[in-house]
Amino acid sequence: MFLGEDLLAYLVLALGAAMAIGSLFALVRPPDAPKDGELARAPLSRSIVMIVVGTIAAVWALASLISG
Repeated sequence: MFLGEDLLAYLVLALGAAMAIGSLFALVRPPDAPKDGELARAPLSRSIVMIVVGTIAAVWALASLISG
């Protein structure tokens, strides 16, 4: 295969972890001074959903890579 047989699992791991960590950091550290048209902080419910979905994807991909 072009980039390895586990390419999809690595991509899901990277994107899932980035989604979870990015959403978590958006909640923990909102911008100091938001610009015009930007929210003062990230929406809580949407961020929690993105953290959960990203974590599930990352754990699933990690389990797929470990199991072979």
